[in-house]
Amino acid sequence: MATTTDRDTFTTVKKCIVLFGAAGAVVLGTVAVMAATGHTTTPFMWIRGVIFLAIVPFLHRLATRAAGGSAKAFDRVRTLSTVMPIAIIGVDLVPGLCPAWYAVLQGLSALALVAVAVLTRTSALAAAFPKP
Repeated sequence: MATTTDRDTFTTVKKCIVLFGAAGAVVLGTVAVMAATGHTTTPFMWIRGVIFLAIVPFLHRLATRAAGGSAKAFDRVRTLSTVMPIAIIGVDLVPGLCPAWYAVLQGLSALALVAVAVLTRTSALAAAFPKP
């Protein structure tokens, strides 16, 4: 795990994770503004927004460790970046659980994790982290 291409890929992965965090901050900020202006918000919207924002440092730390050669961290980043967008979109599709604007913002934030999932499945990174 020492090639320039691998380092560049992990730099992009970390940027995508930061983008996920920024989008999460926008979602949480929007919920706060909606609540402050008298619109309906739910505990689900608040809790989910806070949890996703809180996950960002953990994901970033995992990506940093993976960039340093940790196969375990690489596998976790790869798995989480695949499962989370599916879970985010799947939950958003439950009728009546959240308003459409919230589902759209959450779905857009999930796109950054889709990019991480794609990047961590490149043949170069797969070769850098062979399965035992």
